[in-house]
Amino acid sequence: MPLPKMPTKPATMLLAKDYPKAEPGKSSVRPVSAKADADLEDLISGQAVATPKAAKARKAKAAADAASGMAPAAANDTAAARWPEPATAAVTDAPLAKGPSRKSKDGAAEPMPASRLREIDADQPHPAKHKPVEVTVKSSTSRKADRSGMTKVFVLDTNVLMHDPSSLFRFEEHDVYLPMMTLEELDNHKKGMSEVARNARQVSRTLDALIANIDDDAIEAGIPLAKLGNKDAKGRLFFQTKLDAAPLPEGLPSGKADNQILGVVRALEDQMGGRAIVLVSKDINMRIKARALGLPAEDYFNDHVLEDTDLLYSGIVQLPDDFWNKHGKDMESWQENKNGNSATYYRMTGPVIPTLLVNQFVFIEPKNGEAPFYGQVKQITGKTAVFQTLRDYSHNKNNVWGITARNREQNFALNLLMNPECDFVSLLGQAGTGKTLLALAAGLAQVLETKQYNEIIVTRVTVPVGEDIGFLPGTEEEKMSPWMGAFDDNLEVLMKGDGDAGDWGRAATQDLIRSRIKIKSLNFMRGRTFVNKFLIIDEAQNLTPKQMKTLVTRAGPGTKILCLGNIAQIDTPYLTEGSSGLTYVVDRFKGWSHGGHVTLARGERSRLADHASEVL
Repeated sequence: MPLPKMPTKPATMLLAKDYPKAEPGKSSVRPVSAKADADLEDLISGQAVATPKAAKARKAKAAADAASGMAPAAANDTAAARWPEPATAAVTDAPLAKGPSRKSKDGAAEPMPASRLREIDADQPHPAKHKPVEVTVKSSTSRKADRSGMTKVFVLDTNVLMHDPSSLFRFEEHDVYLPMMTLEELDNHKKGMSEVARNARQVSRTLDALIANIDDDAIEAGIPLAKLGNKDAKGRLFFQTKLDAAPLPEGLPSGKADNQILGVVRALEDQMGGRAIVLVSKDINMRIKARALGLPAEDYFNDHVLEDTDLLYSGIVQLPDDFWNKHGKDMESWQENKNGNSATYYRMTGPVIPTLLVNQFVFIEPKNGEAPFYGQVKQITGKTAVFQTLRDYSHNKNNVWGITARNREQNFALNLLMNPECDFVSLLGQAGTGKTLLALAAGLAQVLETKQYNEIIVTRVTVPVGEDIGFLPGTEEEKMSPWMGAFDDNLEVLMKGDGDAGDWGRAATQDLIRSRIKIKSLNFMRGRTFVNKFLIIDEAQNLTPKQMKTLVTRAGPGTKILCLGNIAQIDTPYLTEGSSGLTYVVDRFKGWSHGGHVTLARGERSRLADHASEVL
C-alpha cells in the first residue's frame, strides 16, 4: 500500500556542506574551548577592547589602583563598582587581536559582534536553518573572580532549588547562601503532588540532614556541603541569620519576596567586602531587576547539557572525498546475512576513524559521477573501524508498511528503526520531517508483520500550546486522545490500504491496527516495566532530564524506545534547548552500540508547510 503522492518541496536536499566534516585529529562533536567561550562572553557583555585609547586608559587606571593599594576584589565596595562603567572603558585580559574585526569610522579595529562570530561557523551539524544562538553569559563580577582565582558566594533564588533539588551541591568550591525568604517560599510550595512540590520537599529534607548535629555557632560560620558525601561540593552553606537587609531604591515594594532577596544580596556586598556575591535565579525578570540595581545576577547553568545546541550530536558525518585513498590500503570486506538482510562490511584503518562514533552514519557523495557510499559505523578499535552498508528504504521493494524514505536522513532513520539490535532511537527534526510517520510505520511493520514486538505504546507530555481547556472526561485513553491528534493523522495515511478490499476490509484492518496501539499517560509510568513493547515518546523536548530518565528506565527485555521531538518547540516553563530531556539523552546515548540518533533536516509535509516554515 504505497503512500499517496504528495507535492514535492521546491528546495533542494540539505547540502553536504551543512554536515560536519570528518577531519584527521578533529572530532565531529566539537566542544567549545574555555578561551573561546570567555572571549565570546566578554564580547557579548560589552567588556571587549573598543579602541587602543580605551586600552591605554584602562592600563593607567590599573596602575593607579595598584599604587594606592586597592585590591581588585575590594572594588565591589565602592559606589562606582556597583554601577556598570561604559563598555568602552573596560577591557578583558583575554587577547582579541587574532579574532575577526572590522574597521570603525575612525579607522581603528573593533571586535566583530558575537552574532557575526557564530555566523562564521559554517561546518556545524544540523539544523540547516540555524536558530538564534543561546549563549550563557556570566556576570562581570563572576568573571573577575574566575580570573583572580577567588571563591564566590552564590545566593540562590527559590526557583533554582525547585528546578533542581541537588543544585546545592553543583557549585564546586564556591559557597552557597540561602536567604530566609527562600526558605519561606520553599515552605509555601511543599504541598501537593506536582513535580515542583516534590522538589521542594526533597530540598527541605536535604537541608534538615545538613544542619543535623550542628551547633548554632557553626551554622553562622557555614556548614560544609560535603557533609552528606558530595565530594565535589567543597564549599560551605550559609543561612541568613540576621534579618537586616540593605535599603533598596524608593518605589520597590519591600513586602515582595524578590525585592527582599535583592536587599539581602545588597547587604551581603557590604558585609563581605572581599567576596564576589552573585545572585542565581531562573527568573528572567529577577535577573533583569538585579542587573538594573547594579547587582551581579546569573542563570543556573548546571542543568544545560550543551551551551550551544548547534553543537548537538547529529548522528551523521560526511567523509572527505579522499577517504578511500587514505583508508583503503589494507581494507577487508565481507558479506553477512543478519535478520534476513544481506549487508556488506568493510574493515579499514586511517586517521579519520578516531573522530567517529559507534552507530554514526557516514556518507560520501562524489562530485565526479562515482557511486555514493552510505554506511554506518558498527565497531571502532583505535584507528580501525568496521562499516556496514545500509538497506535502501527509498526503493519501493523495501517499503515499511507502504512508506519509503524520501531523502537521505529518512533512510538513515529507517535503518535504525528496523534494526532489532538497536534498543534506543532518538529522532530530532522540525515539523514535517516525518518523525511520527516513520516511527508508526516501523512499529506497525514489526508488531503486525514480523511479530518482533507485542504492541505499540504511545505517550507524550500533556503541555498545552495555548490556554488549557480544563479536565477531560472518560478513561485514560479517552483523556489522552485529544493530545494524540498527530498519531491519528498519521494512522489515516498508514491505513489507506488496498482500495479493492472494500469498506468491510478496511474497517477490519483499522480495528486490528488500533487494537495493537495503546495510548498511555506519563502520570502513571512510575514503577511499570514494559516487556517486548515498541514505546514511542512524542514531543520529548518538553520532558525534563529527570522525567526522561524515569521513562527510559521503564524498558524491560525486548523493548525498543523511540524519542521524537523538536527542541525549537519547547512549551515547558524553565526548560531551554540546552536543558531539555531530549538534548540530554541525545548527548548521553551517542556512541552506545545499541542506540542511535538521526537529525532529520528536510521537511516532506507539503510545499505550503515548507514555505511557511521558511518565511513565517
